[in-house]
Amino acid sequence: MMYIEKIFGSFRFARLVLVLLACLAGPANADTTKTVIDNAGQAVNILKPFARIISLYSAHTENLCSLGAAGQLIGIDGGEELPPAAAGIPKFSYREDPEKFLAAAPDLVLVRPMIERSAPEFVGKLRRAGITVVSLQPNTVEDMFAYWRSLALLTGREPQAEEMIKSFTARLTRVQNSLKAVDPARRPKVYFESIHGKMKTFAPESIGAYVLEQAGGINLAADAEQVRETNIAAYGKERLLSRGEEIDIYLAQQGRMNPVDLDTIRKEPGFQAIKAVREDKIFLIEEALVSRPTLRILDGIEQLNRIFFPPKVKG
Repeated sequence: MMYIEKIFGSFRFARLVLVLLACLAGPANADTTKTVIDNAGQAVNILKPFARIISLYSAHTENLCSLGAAGQLIGIDGGEELPPAAAGIPKFSYREDPEKFLAAAPDLVLVRPMIERSAPEFVGKLRRAGITVVSLQPNTVEDMFAYWRSLALLTGREPQAEEMIKSFTARLTRVQNSLKAVDPARRPKVYFESIHGKMKTFAPESIGAYVLEQAGGINLAADAEQVRETNIAAYGKERLLSRGEEIDIYLAQQGRMNPVDLDTIRKEPGFQAIKAVREDKIFLIEEALVSRPTLRILDGIEQLNRIFFPPKVKG
């Protein structure tokens, strides 16, 4: 249960927790304004739930739908697989003319730090026009519950966020309980590829590494160096091959960030030095199940658990 307990220890969102406690502790006639502090340190005061939202990150969209707030979305980024509740919602991109956004008259545009870094003029124009822009993206599971609560505060869905957290915790506990029957010596050592072309893995505290470990695998690259404040970590081919005989399973996320296939991994020069490649223990998993801070990371944990511990191995 260590990871469940750690979720509540994130420093990054500590300020949000303090603001919530202050709101709950105040007298009945106190100001009921709620505040979210985003990844950029911007404090957003919420007088009432936002009702005309454009989401420019698929995880925001998916989580808002899970919270029951799909009806508050007037626009979404169309670059990823979308939940059924988001079908038919107009598509927007930060690469488009900001005038398209202004014409839609949103009261909130949800972005992530990458958009703030790469398109500061776009974000600035929206803010100068009086549109609230909030940048959110948790890089660790310790931050994820607070991120869900932030989305809930913005949309007036606080009870639904608590239900999401309760559901997540209960389902994760079932997986953890199943691992008690597994001999620790049988836990596979896994290398988890995040970007094949750059020979990168997942940062040790990232959601991807969390999924691997909660599924019962041992992260071979737990000493990898995080790249900026992202989920990604540098590892390098030479370093990877030097540990090739230790790798029981070679795992790679597959999706827009890493459009890799099994043959690419098998035929990578030098990869015959990796035990898992020689033994054809190479597995791909959908990027959305291991990198995106949504309820679906539970699907990723369960899928990897089945890969790591087939029925004949359990017990």
